[in-house]
Amino acid sequence: MSSTSKQSALIPMLIIGGLFFIFGFVTWINGALIPFMKTINELTDTQSYFVASASYISFVVMALPASYILKKIGYTKGMSLGLFIMGIGALVFIPAAEARTYTVFLIGIFIQGLGMTLLQTAANPYITILGPIESGAKRIAIMGIANKVAGALGSLVFAALLLSGIDEVKASLVTATDSEKDLLLDTMASSVVMPYIIMALVLFVLGIWIRRAPLPHVEAEEVEELTDNKSPKKTIFQFPHLWFGVLALFVYVGAEVIAGDTIISYGIALGFTGDEVKYFTTYTLLAMVASYALGVFLIPKYVSQKNALVSSALLGIVFTLCIVFTSGLVSVLFVAALGIANALVWPAVWPLSLKGLGSFTKIGSALLIMAISGGAIIPPLYGRIVDAQTEGLLNQGEMPLEALSASASSGYWILIPCYSIILGFALWGHRLGKSKEMFTN
Repeated sequence: MSSTSKQSALIPMLIIGGLFFIFGFVTWINGALIPFMKTINELTDTQSYFVASASYISFVVMALPASYILKKIGYTKGMSLGLFIMGIGALVFIPAAEARTYTVFLIGIFIQGLGMTLLQTAANPYITILGPIESGAKRIAIMGIANKVAGALGSLVFAALLLSGIDEVKASLVTATDSEKDLLLDTMASSVVMPYIIMALVLFVLGIWIRRAPLPHVEAEEVEELTDNKSPKKTIFQFPHLWFGVLALFVYVGAEVIAGDTIISYGIALGFTGDEVKYFTTYTLLAMVASYALGVFLIPKYVSQKNALVSSALLGIVFTLCIVFTSGLVSVLFVAALGIANALVWPAVWPLSLKGLGSFTKIGSALLIMAISGGAIIPPLYGRIVDAQTEGLLNQGEMPLEALSASASSGYWILIPCYSIILGFALWGHRLGKSKEMFTN
């Protein structure tokens, strides 16, 4: 545990909260980017969700190198470097828009993801060990509020910038000639240039500023965690509760990305207009913010981290069933309600997974960050399920709105096993391999 007092921890918490705001803003604009990319590059649902894949697969590529980098340069310089890399990724959007090439867009998103990986690998363990591990979920929940408020703001701003007039463009494409189509799509693609130039400048300025920020040096408390035969643990593979936590975070991030990034496309499939759906991701994120605020109040004084996680998993299962078995706006609102189920999963899994790791905390954190790759793998599976259902309807020669709605909602079945795994970690997985002394502390 860090010896940092509550008073001296306030400024670092505000600074780290600002960083969570930044990568929340960048992460949650994907909900607007997915239908935007689908239109300008004429993609299928499966292809369009590679936007999420490009962002989140970077966590697999960069997590372990990020852990090594942090050992060499420390948390503060690591955060600064992460911001610079994100800025470089933003600049890649300029040539991508000029060429209107999906692959180049994905490269820019991937580079931004590399920067976010380094940023998160530093920021999450830093805030976890800045105070008592028992209240780690509370501190991460506070960070989550900053993250999701930024996400809601980013989603609104970029949906307004990128999706304004998308219905008219799609209608015009039906009758446009090839040259008219190219002009329409090139004009639409160019709308990302200025927002990403501004984003890059902000990230570079923050990268310089964070180097001079008053962030104290903190390290995890050294503990001698024992195996069943009372000998000290020597490798990361002797912490099965951590590995279960990695799996829980993997499926959780996939579920969270589906809740935030599919809701706009889902609304469009249900027949809502571009002007109506631009608010949908914000509904999900505001639900998360409200739940984060509740978690800050309740954890750990009234509700343990474990019980908060159990409740979240059960709500996720219930809301998923409601999505599938309802229709129209009600179904969309249940997608948004997944924000309630998702909010406290990340804050609870981190401290439950890192507890007792001692000197293995940095490598454990890197593995947990790698689990964010669930956001790269699970959303395209959702898209593939939807595409398969849609193709089946097309083969039947008809596509009524009711059938299209059922096809779009079918992809949400993938969330049931995700929340079931989270429930398993909450009920017993977080205790695996821990000594009785560690579990009762």
